[in-house]
Amino acid sequence: MEEFAAVIGIDWADRKHVARLKAKDGKKLERVDFASKAEAVDEWARGLRKQFGGEKIAVLLEQSKGGLIFSLMKYDFIVLFPVHPATLAKYRETWSPSGAKDDPVDAELLLELGIKHRERLKPWNPDTLETRALQRLTEFRRKLMDDRKRVGNRLTSLLKDYFPQVLELFPDIGRNIVAEFLLRFSTLEEAQRTADDELLSFFRKHSTGSPKKNIE
Repeated sequence: MEEFAAVIGIDWADRKHVARLKAKDGKKLERVDFASKAEAVDEWARGLRKQFGGEKIAVLLEQSKGGLIFSLMKYDFIVLFPVHPATLAKYRETWSPSGAKDDPVDAELLLELGIKHRERLKPWNPDTLETRALQRLTEFRRKLMDDRKRVGNRLTSLLKDYFPQVLELFPDIGRNIVAEFLLRFSTLEEAQRTADDELLSFFRKHSTGSPKKNIE
């Protein structure tokens, strides 16, 4: 049976994932909670690569398709072991007669399955054109989000120096209206010279309502 640097059980959810980790020959269990957003999953996975030096890691999860498994499958050091919900439910009943679902407990049960009964589980191997296409799209989306974050940080830094009022008007610097505003009013002085009616017309055109007068 293949050796892994660590075994991880993940109980996934719409907003937050709960992971329990045990390193090879380690006695301590680690618990990590991370948001279900693709960016948070990628950050967690990259942290695992750094923590274990890129060695193989077994990840068990109650999912055979969906956002989490497609986010993780692009990492060559992660070996995925999908667990059928019925299998986990029966295993849960062994420890909890009521069968009540609890995320941290499920993560621990998945971890235990991976440690004690992994020989009964099959690793997940994407082998369809659709799956491979989705993998490429997922990676492309991640790169786009990274680019957007970098550009947003650079723009925020620049605006702090010469036009900080824009950051007060638009807390979300990634919106299209920010680019259109800067193309129309490239400096504070230009915005100050603009009549109130023209400013109001700009914001009404973009369905944002009347802005606060923060460019005095």
